[in-house]
Amino acid sequence: MPRNRPPSMADVAAAAGVSHQTVSRVLNDHAHVRPDTRDRVMAAIETLGYRRNQAARTLVTARSATIGVMTTATTHVGPSSTVLAIEEAARAQGYFVSLGSLQAHDAASARAILEQFMDQGVDGVIVVAPIVDVARLIDDVDLPIPIVVVAARGDAPPATDVRYVHVDQRGGAARATEHLLSLGHEKIVHLEGADGWYDAIERAAGFREAMSTAGRTAVSLPAHGWGAHNGHAIGSAVIDEVRSGATAIFAANDYLALGVTRALWESDIRVPDDVSVVGFDDIDGSGFFLPPLTTVSQPFRALGEAAVHGLLSPGDAQSTPIAAELIVRGSSAPRI
Repeated sequence: MPRNRPPSMADVAAAAGVSHQTVSRVLNDHAHVRPDTRDRVMAAIETLGYRRNQAARTLVTARSATIGVMTTATTHVGPSSTVLAIEEAARAQGYFVSLGSLQAHDAASARAILEQFMDQGVDGVIVVAPIVDVARLIDDVDLPIPIVVVAARGDAPPATDVRYVHVDQRGGAARATEHLLSLGHEKIVHLEGADGWYDAIERAAGFREAMSTAGRTAVSLPAHGWGAHNGHAIGSAVIDEVRSGATAIFAANDYLALGVTRALWESDIRVPDDVSVVGFDDIDGSGFFLPPLTTVSQPFRALGEAAVHGLLSPGDAQSTPIAAELIVRGSSAPRI
């Protein structure tokens, strides 16, 4: 075999002493291949270092075995962890992932990425951009391939071919709030996340519902972002609420919790002695905050698997939200 080209299926067939068609059947996991023949073909593939030509396969099958994933151009733990989980789940099903990141959270940017995916011939699109403007664009898109949106969208149209999968953001927030209520806290302040994000909208709704059920007044403060600096910047408003009787804070994510905890510390307000703090996401290292952070953990692997399953098997796509888990640590304590 010449060294100036990669091995071909014909080379594998010759080495294994079988036909080109038999090699194709082995590669496609055809049932009607004798075990000893399959073993010879696989041994030849390994010896020669053969790799399937994906472009040629696409021409034959009219499928690219590629999934387009559109996401936000951020390092926020939710979208980034979901994308990694989707890639893992897609690879397990024999699919590649083509990533398109939104540099701006607007319809024009999203439309450009979708057009790029169509030019690539992807077999489907998963959208990991739980933002109101992006979701509304998807409502108006008519693509000849399946679309799955990873978003806890409470305002999804009732009749649509787009499928939604999500972690139960509202339920997770309710559990975080109920945990604080069970510790005797009556005035709880919620730090809302970024504007226009479904995760922030649903977590705020879960907080309000839990407070209403308990007969308590819901106090919310908009942080206008997800970063620790946003939590720190709103610290003065939170401290005013603490001095007016608030004894607990539920932050829309762990970074906001980290920032507001620093602001409280700077004002000699101790966590959890004076104020309990609960976050959301269970980011890597949240158990090593001072004090370790009580938070809500999202099962990102299950979410990624549900997104890929919803794309490849739309007839039985999961519609039930995936439950989030409350992780109790040292930042929450009984009201004194």
